[in-house]
Amino acid sequence: MFKFLLAPFAWLYTFIIFIRHKMFDWKLLPSEEYDIPIVCIGNVTVGGTGKTPMTEALIRHLSGEYKIGVLSRGYKRRTKGYYEVESGSSFLNSGDEPKQIKLKFPEIIVSVCADRREGIARMRASHPELNLILLDDGFQHRYVEPWTSLVLMDYTRPVYKDHMLPWGSLRDSLSQMNRARFVVVNKCSDSITAIDMRIVNISLALYPYQRLFFTKIKSGNPTAIFKEGKSRVIAKGCNVVLMSGIGNPKFFESEISKLYSVKDHLVYPDHHVYRKSDIARLISVLASHPSDTVVLITEKDYVKLTNRKNIPQELLAKLYYLPIELEFLNNEKADFFNKLDEDVRENSKYSLHH
Repeated sequence: MFKFLLAPFAWLYTFIIFIRHKMFDWKLLPSEEYDIPIVCIGNVTVGGTGKTPMTEALIRHLSGEYKIGVLSRGYKRRTKGYYEVESGSSFLNSGDEPKQIKLKFPEIIVSVCADRREGIARMRASHPELNLILLDDGFQHRYVEPWTSLVLMDYTRPVYKDHMLPWGSLRDSLSQMNRARFVVVNKCSDSITAIDMRIVNISLALYPYQRLFFTKIKSGNPTAIFKEGKSRVIAKGCNVVLMSGIGNPKFFESEISKLYSVKDHLVYPDHHVYRKSDIARLISVLASHPSDTVVLITEKDYVKLTNRKNIPQELLAKLYYLPIELEFLNNEKADFFNKLDEDVRENSKYSLHH
């Protein structure tokens, strides 16, 4: 209600961000270019916009032609410096999202490093076969000059109606979106119309060289985390308790509510590390609901609840996660990837002459 009182701090933050970008624009701070494709996936807000599902979609499409590496910061990990993620690695060492990607694509090299230039150098030294790197959440890391950039916006939280931190959720100025070749409006509702899309297009005021696409989150079937739950099919209308530590829990709840009867939602901060007290709270909440109630968590939270030793026996058969994928609207999936392929190939030719 009184968030406008934070406006002076938002103006100061805006000024700092402006000066930082100008230092890169004026070449006072260096941006390093590379001779292999660097594709950046990012956003201009804090909170979830769907960067990880987009990264996974790019892996599915590009892995047939390229030897891909994924480089992320590894937010809230307990390690420092460069760290290569293994399938058996703890998410505490890599962060939850890099571990999620590695579990889904074990053949892909996934690494984390706060210094993206060091990360790229270490990845290429250890894996010289790599010929394309996906820079996850790297849009603000201007020390690396990507070949092409994708910026995602949450349709339910339009950036053009937002404010800079700490007044709002913008971590970068809207003018920086002009650096992106692709702008993807994600988490669109099933009821979105052509007029709604037109309003978004006008509001974003993109340049002719930028390409706008609309996507939504497509949910798969609830999947048991442990084998005790495999025999049960979670039918439509089933009683569920949600637990999430993600950037936009309201969207998660609204989507689940379309299919299941949501009895409760335990909401934690983004990238939350679940502790015994959280599990005890979950068991207590379950006890107050019908006995057939199951727990549904996000795919991102799934990687943090896979240690059987930390889960009481009475909870094992009730834990399910919801796998998700991006789905392009207006049958534009092929167009999106064709344009992305063109960008990468054209930049490849450019790099050979420069």
